[in-house]
Amino acid sequence: MYDKSGLSILSSAFAKHEVSIIGSGGTAEAIRKLGHQVTDVSDYTGYSEMPGGLVKTLHPKIHAGILGDWNDPSQRKYLETNSIRPFDFVVVNLYPFQEVVKQDPENHQKAVDNIDIGGVALIRAAAKGALLNQRVVPVTNPFQYDGLIRELDRYGKIGPEMRLSLAKEAFGITARYDLAISEYFSRNTK
Repeated sequence: MYDKSGLSILSSAFAKHEVSIIGSGGTAEAIRKLGHQVTDVSDYTGYSEMPGGLVKTLHPKIHAGILGDWNDPSQRKYLETNSIRPFDFVVVNLYPFQEVVKQDPENHQKAVDNIDIGGVALIRAAAKGALLNQRVVPVTNPFQYDGLIRELDRYGKIGPEMRLSLAKEAFGITARYDLAISEYFSRNTK
């Protein structure tokens, strides 16, 4: 999670509703500093983060937990056999590629460094999971936290209308992100 604004409010709401949190790197550290429980992604997957943070969440235990259907007996057996937990919320926001290239369009290395791979994969998986099994809630922007928390407080879960709305928004975010990357490199490479 690049933008950690609102993390305190969201972490507190998840704690209140007994939502277990798995986080990577700086996000896990920030949640711990707020006094909340968090499991490091590397502890959950059994693989340490790649130096430089290039690979953290691209792992079958993460993506199967997002996409898996616990109501399908064969999938449930696979998930349980592999100690995969269900992910009901995927909270991700992306490296600020668009802002970076706007501020420094000639710095190709900085542009490449700000291409988010794992975040995009998580967002797309969560959006698909929201549609596929009506369980996963993709959360892609701190501005969504208040509505999410209100719904959790009121109903104890996220309803289908909000889930669908967030899934649509998630697909739009990844589409615009990929388009910005494509346009940048079309203009700035020979």
